[in-house]
Amino acid sequence: MKTVKISLNSIDKVKSFVNEITKFDYDFDLVSGRYVIDAKSIMGIFSLDLSKPIDLNIHAEDGVDEVVNVLKPYMI
Repeated sequence: MKTVKISLNSIDKVKSFVNEITKFDYDFDLVSGRYVIDAKSIMGIFSLDLSKPIDLNIHAEDGVDEVVNVLKPYMI
């Protein structure tokens, strides 16, 4: 598992982020405070405080570098 900090501070960023990670078969969790939600859930993401950076847990052993490269526009 790898954890990176991301910022999803606009509706367009949330939509494009979800479109990007749904291409992968891995599990992704967004962690904001005590809340943990499925990162592939647009409704779940909008339940978080998007004004602050969010931790993204990538549950993958192989291919993490590929995921990180795709997510660079969202990373802090």
